[in-house]
Amino acid sequence: MTGRAARAVAAAVAVATASGVRCGAPRVLHDGVNAVVHLAPAPVVARVATLTPLLRPDPARPFGREVALAAALAAAGAAVVPPSDLLPPGPHRHDGLTLTFWTHVAVLPRTPTPAEAAAELTALHRHLAALPVTGSPLDTPLDDLAVWTDRSGAWGVSPAVRARTAEELDELRPRLGGPAQVLHGDAHPGNLLATPDGWRWTDLEDTCTGPAAWDLACLRLTSRLDGRAALDAVGGPSDAELAPWLELRRLHARAWTTVVAGPAQTSGSAGSR
Repeated sequence: MTGRAARAVAAAVAVATASGVRCGAPRVLHDGVNAVVHLAPAPVVARVATLTPLLRPDPARPFGREVALAAALAAAGAAVVPPSDLLPPGPHRHDGLTLTFWTHVAVLPRTPTPAEAAAELTALHRHLAALPVTGSPLDTPLDDLAVWTDRSGAWGVSPAVRARTAEELDELRPRLGGPAQVLHGDAHPGNLLATPDGWRWTDLEDTCTGPAAWDLACLRLTSRLDGRAALDAVGGPSDAELAPWLELRRLHARAWTTVVAGPAQTSGSAGSR
């Protein structure tokens, strides 16, 4: 377990225990941009922002949006992992870390086929389209990239690369229009869990509003399955039609890769993202 994961576990246990949740055998499920901790034996999972603040200085904002969206979707019967009902889901703040609490679900060792992933995203979009649209379109990837352009020099990214990224963003912005709806924001198969009760979407932290093409671009560019086959299974747009959103997805993924590969290894601080 990394130092930042250990700190995340300690924060999650402290907040949960204060709410009366027994968690004597916590287990780290994932240690990446966020730490994901099962607070066993309780059916509660904590998501703790560890590297996240490197690109999102106020992680309570995306974490709060995620909890609110998941709660609304669960209430509407959408196939999502819901926030925990055993304690206030948050966001909470402890020891400089932001965290939320979720219902633990059993995850089966299965990944979706391209057709299954596309069908589940289509079903999720039907629920998302019924929600009110607020905020600036695509604010999550665009804000992340603005912060990356400003900060990534400290992580070894050259001024030329940062300037070129800013220019590419300026060129992309006018091409990213279209009817807006609420989006998952990071709709790749790694965020689609096989459970005994069927497929469930998780990790809504990147939610934003914008054209559905943004979620389709996320699915198209996944390395976990044939994204082109997934879109074809539901009569999705061509790569040419998705071009600006595909380019934005590549830029956004590159920014987060820098966060994980650079600061994650050099900062040593669980609270620095």
